[in-house]
Amino acid sequence: MTKSRLYKPFPFVIKLHDGYHGNKEDAATMDTGPLQRRNFVAFLIHALFLALTLNFIDINTVVPNMLAQAGGTALHMGILSAIMIGGTRFMQLLFAGMIVPLRRKKPALLAGIYIRVAALVVLGFFIKTLSEPSAVHVWTIIMVMTVFSFSGAYANIAYMDIMGKVIIAEKRKRLLVIKQLLSSIGVIVSALVVKIILSEVSYPANYSLLFLLGGILLLLGTVGFWMIIEQEGPGTTRVLSGGQFARFSSIIRSDANLRRYLLLINTTGVVVSTLPFLLLYARTRFPVDGSMTGTFLLVQMIGALGANLLLSLFSKDQKYRPLLYLFIATSAITPIMALLVPASAWWYAPVFLLSGIAHTLNQIVSSGVLLEISTDENRAIYTGISGAGSVMQVLYPLLFGLLAGSLGYAFMLIATSLYMCAGLFAAKRLSCERLNLSA
Repeated sequence: MTKSRLYKPFPFVIKLHDGYHGNKEDAATMDTGPLQRRNFVAFLIHALFLALTLNFIDINTVVPNMLAQAGGTALHMGILSAIMIGGTRFMQLLFAGMIVPLRRKKPALLAGIYIRVAALVVLGFFIKTLSEPSAVHVWTIIMVMTVFSFSGAYANIAYMDIMGKVIIAEKRKRLLVIKQLLSSIGVIVSALVVKIILSEVSYPANYSLLFLLGGILLLLGTVGFWMIIEQEGPGTTRVLSGGQFARFSSIIRSDANLRRYLLLINTTGVVVSTLPFLLLYARTRFPVDGSMTGTFLLVQMIGALGANLLLSLFSKDQKYRPLLYLFIATSAITPIMALLVPASAWWYAPVFLLSGIAHTLNQIVSSGVLLEISTDENRAIYTGISGAGSVMQVLYPLLFGLLAGSLGYAFMLIATSLYMCAGLFAAKRLSCERLNLSA
């Protein structure tokens, strides 16, 4: 592997050294079978434990119901959703400037995960003390979840950079599909555990136990990343400065694929920010207790698993366009179905089946397309730009939370469905010759 192929400094950072500075033997053999298998397995190990963790703090079911029981409203959920989904993406731009200069990204990745673990443990002990609904309790939960989410954004920058470097291009889509499949199997098991805990343990001890278990599982997931062999890149004398942020617009102007990608995540991508409101809307139509929350989570995970099984069976090439169309259609149908089904918990369950499918497709499409429209040299900053450019991931849940009270959930869900259809424009025009995205 040549120096230029291995690593090139970004055009908007000042280079300190030229060439490769790490273990040259590791770099030369990064494409070999044994190292590829080791790194491949490492990502899958982390994916399994992360899936188990996120199920205990699921943003679409567990968190909305927990927040509502603590005294939260649609506006509070909008703020939390904006932070956990949109805010984390925006923070990636700031964190990219901190991580890009690092010769090795794995220490940053591990540091971000350890902060997340600490936040979950703190929140687990705090929730155990809750009694009556209180605004103080709600805002404390939001603040701790902000730390949890932002540290995840910090870790994700390093995660994407490492994946792009240690997993060769021909294996990336396969890794993403298998990772999603393995994760879906794991979360089915954890969803059953969540349902049992929410059904058999009284509030607030049930949510406290979920968050503490989530912290332990996330800590175990770092075992996978300790396995990864990462080559060093060159250092830089400074991180991104305020003046250098002005260059981002020129990067976006020069890459049509990046602009189309930003359009996609700012339209259809808002489905992820909208899903938490589905449970709040359900609470306005019929009672939703801990047991039913666990049922909705289980159904959501079944949808995710089904989607991954089908993708693993029929996704044999590198073409993303059919997945883009399927993602847009599923995302647009989900809020409409929530309006059309009868006011019954069991009739409402299929809504979460669709939400699981939409969420899975979003994860595969957003990560996969970003990996393929970027290169080893610009991947970290493209990840940061995609985060900062996801303005609707921040604004939309805030608007939803504000307007749902005055205009009603029905109006907002219909408007959301129509808005997400705008992603078709980007889906038709995204192109990447090497992986036949335009085919």
